[in-house]
Amino acid sequence: MKIMIRGLSRLTTEEKVLALLAPYGLVHYFHLVMDPSTNNSKGFGFAFMPNPAQAKAAIKSLNGMEVDGQKIRVKKAEVKPGEKNDRDQ
Repeated sequence: MKIMIRGLSRLTTEEKVLALLAPYGLVHYFHLVMDPSTNNSKGFGFAFMPNPAQAKAAIKSLNGMEVDGQKIRVKKAEVKPGEKNDRDQ
């Protein structure tokens, strides 16, 4: 299941988000979206967890958590047309 994590501090790293997700199960990837002109975080990213039950547990537990001084929002990511919902990217 693809997960979107929003509201991240500009200082939060991919490694920190992976560490937050790890207790809930296998995480195939987390991609922090960066601004190409400044190389700074845009404050959101996407994770893929292959087990939907584990992904739902992560969403439920992490949504609203404060990380690096920011309250994060975690939800199932919208699937773009032509994109598979459960693919391993």
